[in-house]
Amino acid sequence: MLTDKKKKVLDFYNKGLELYKKRLFKEALDFFSQASEVDPEDGPAKLYVTRCKTYIKTPPPADWDGVFVMTSK
Repeated sequence: MLTDKKKKVLDFYNKGLELYKKRLFKEALDFFSQASEVDPEDGPAKLYVTRCKTYIKTPPPADWDGVFVMTSK
């Protein structure tokens, strides 16, 4: 059974993911950040916070298919 805390995290995360896929990285960052505030240990939300910040600074190419390409290890 999902806790209220986890439901909140999932709600913020899913809204963020929807915006992320539409290339609305600033808006998505807000939702992923809110998910991280509710649960600072949520790995996926933290990961997407980092990815959004990266794409805000350096947007992906026009033909971007949603795949994140690692540039370092």
